[in-house]
Amino acid sequence: MDRRVALLKEFSRGFVNGTVKIETEQYGFAFLEHLLSGGGRLEYGELSPTRLLHKYKLVDVPELRMDAFLRAHVEKSLNVCRYFHAAANDTFCFNLDNNHTSNNTVVLPEMTLAVRTLRDCLTGVGCEPLVVASGRGYHVWCRLEDPVENGALYAFMLHAAVRSVKALHEHGFDPNTVKFNFYPDVRTNDVVSLRLFGSEHAKTKAFSHVWADGELLDETRSWDRFEDFLRNQSIAASAFERAEDALRIPSTPLSEMLGVEIPELVVRQAK
Repeated sequence: MDRRVALLKEFSRGFVNGTVKIETEQYGFAFLEHLLSGGGRLEYGELSPTRLLHKYKLVDVPELRMDAFLRAHVEKSLNVCRYFHAAANDTFCFNLDNNHTSNNTVVLPEMTLAVRTLRDCLTGVGCEPLVVASGRGYHVWCRLEDPVENGALYAFMLHAAVRSVKALHEHGFDPNTVKFNFYPDVRTNDVVSLRLFGSEHAKTKAFSHVWADGELLDETRSWDRFEDFLRNQSIAASAFERAEDALRIPSTPLSEMLGVEIPELVVRQAK
């Protein structure tokens, strides 16, 4: 098996089994028949009017078929997104995006400050993340040794993200230009999915390079760093509890505690 596929299989151990969202430029009944030829059922399809990217949610996908999707993912012929559980997860992710509606494919200068602050915050409390370029922003992944209830994950992510918002404000940036999405998110009734590492962004066609030590690593080094993250950076339950305590903000309103108006951190949540 391709090393990259094996790593993604291991990384995906905690996502909803047999459920996947496929993002692709392909469409039509012939393609759909091919998509389902290895087993599984179509739960829904979302066709883009621009024909840029179409999305298909599949359930009951057999393991061998999932392996084939992962192989296509690393070969950049489609994108694989995996689904988080509705109650608890052993993986969580911050999705930082450019919130400019006029040109949302540009990485804003303030994005670097936001992701650096978030990375330093997580590292400082013992939760070393994997930071991945996502085309117009970053995915900041953390991995746990055991699942944690989604409410606790959401509170932890909120308190960490607020540090980035505060840094943006202190450096004279408008915090609303950076959009924070949390995966999983307790405020949505839908189980949500996120694109896996190792793909190309649909619009920019840029590989999802790992961001480390202030630079984007090349593709080979990015896979090496991903493997190191998988092998060595899982967070023990006791370490996560200490991190929660370190980041916990008292019940005083966040805006009053930090001396800055906190914008709506999550503008939308994709299914």
